[in-house]
Amino acid sequence: MNFPENLNFNDFIGHHVLLYGETNTKKTYYTSKFIQFLVESKKVFPNDISILDFAPPLSTINNLKIGGKIQDFYENSMTCKNILFNGEIIPPRLNSSNKTELYQNACENFKKTSEILHLFKKDPTPILIINDISLYLHIGNVKLLLEAINKSNTFFGNSYYGSSIKCDYATLFSLREKRQVEYLIKKVEKSYFTG
Repeated sequence: MNFPENLNFNDFIGHHVLLYGETNTKKTYYTSKFIQFLVESKKVFPNDISILDFAPPLSTINNLKIGGKIQDFYENSMTCKNILFNGEIIPPRLNSSNKTELYQNACENFKKTSEILHLFKKDPTPILIINDISLYLHIGNVKLLLEAINKSNTFFGNSYYGSSIKCDYATLFSLREKRQVEYLIKKVEKSYFTG
């Protein structure tokens, strides 16, 4: 289902929602706007909102804008319960020159993202927000992700699902990512394609 332009964020409260699509289709923007809606319009206590941000820092590589964190779009998101890891996420395909580097990058990302998923599972909040889920799914499995999502009453997340980020030695890597996201789309209650 395509993401509605005339969306009403009220419809997402109490539900599990996933946005998926290409780079630059406003996935992180809409996710940050949902947090803003919860905090400013619904007066949700910020500590009831856990944010797991798997995105690399915003950058332009090969004329492609990639990454971008929720706080880039909504600074006040930092008042919520941000579950953080040390260091930064590395865009695995764009920051590698061969298959070995690709998987090294993906492994480093997996360590960081799975660590904070486990932290959320141990101490869940009613609302869970995850930005850039595919960075975890490169190596991680959907089971842990769904276990974390199911601990929340309201989930709002987004994932890359496209073909603009590619390189010759990453065909199988990208195929696995695509299949993992497709599996997640089927398992999440409401999924929307952003383009």
